[in-house]
Amino acid sequence: MTLVDTNVFVDLWTSDPTFGAWSERALARAAGRGPLAINPVIYAELCLGFSEEPELERILLDSGVRRLPLPYPAAWPAAKAFDAYRKRGGTRATPLPDFFIGAHALVENLPLLTRDAARYRTYFPDVRLIAPTPGR
Repeated sequence: MTLVDTNVFVDLWTSDPTFGAWSERALARAAGRGPLAINPVIYAELCLGFSEEPELERILLDSGVRRLPLPYPAAWPAAKAFDAYRKRGGTRATPLPDFFIGAHALVENLPLLTRDAARYRTYFPDVRLIAPTPGR
């Protein structure tokens, strides 16, 4: 099973000129290896791109995307990552969604498909990332 970050779906659905083709290929390869999944944080971010929830529901169902609960044990590494972010000069007052997504992948040992890997590499170095190679 692969946890899929919001940006991969957005790239695909908007035909992003920079990452659309990469996201489409990476999503297809991940689906070929096993189920694709999202969690409530990713779902909430995806909702912003739709005017009606049933439309998002239909797309996710048709795509076979599974919904995983956000595991309670992910709260600790999310908080620790946020603390490290603040110590490095981060200005946000509350944990960023990426911290919950990265922590979820970490505690459930799921690969994370994302095209925006910098924050995950910094704060969750043990998470197996599927991401574009920098500079390509």
